[in-house]
Amino acid sequence: MRRASAEVVAAKLEAGATVVDVRTPAEFRGGAYRGAINVPLGELSSKLARIPKDRPVVVYCASGTRSAMAARILRNAGYADVSNAGGLGNLP
Repeated sequence: MRRASAEVVAAKLEAGATVVDVRTPAEFRGGAYRGAINVPLGELSSKLARIPKDRPVVVYCASGTRSAMAARILRNAGYADVSNAGGLGNLP
């Protein structure tokens, strides 16, 4: 899934999106987006219950590769409003 524009990501955040960091716990501890939850990509399918379906979801990683995969997993699991923010540096 391609990276969403900065404008789309900002709008989703303003709308109260759940922000999901799909990097490893070590990467997450090294610095993360304020308010993000850490659900590593390899655990995402088994931890979907941590991510509400009734609000937008913004996913990010280090570069955008893992977040693109995570966005596909979420969409396939029935999440309707998923945005791939790309890397942490792409978030406002």
